[in-house]
Amino acid sequence: MSNDQTLFADGFDDAIIGIHFDRMVGKYRVVYDSWKMIDALCDRDDMTRIEAVEYLEFNVWTAYVGEGTPIYIDVMNREQIIERIDEQ
Repeated sequence: MSNDQTLFADGFDDAIIGIHFDRMVGKYRVVYDSWKMIDALCDRDDMTRIEAVEYLEFNVWTAYVGEGTPIYIDVMNREQIIERIDEQ
């Protein structure tokens, strides 16, 4: 695919939570809920959660395919974000 395109992660439409306009490059990027992606693999492909996370980390979340590469996030509230930051 061309670097000029907004890209989608195939098979994870149910995990889409929005779109982000990246002003640095002038492109829209699709935003995915990473937990919904894990759930999709567990349900659809009968993976364990550990298998799903390993698959996504290796094959999807770390892939850079140009400026339209999707964004994968953990959806959290303020308290969860603070707790995550404090853990590091």
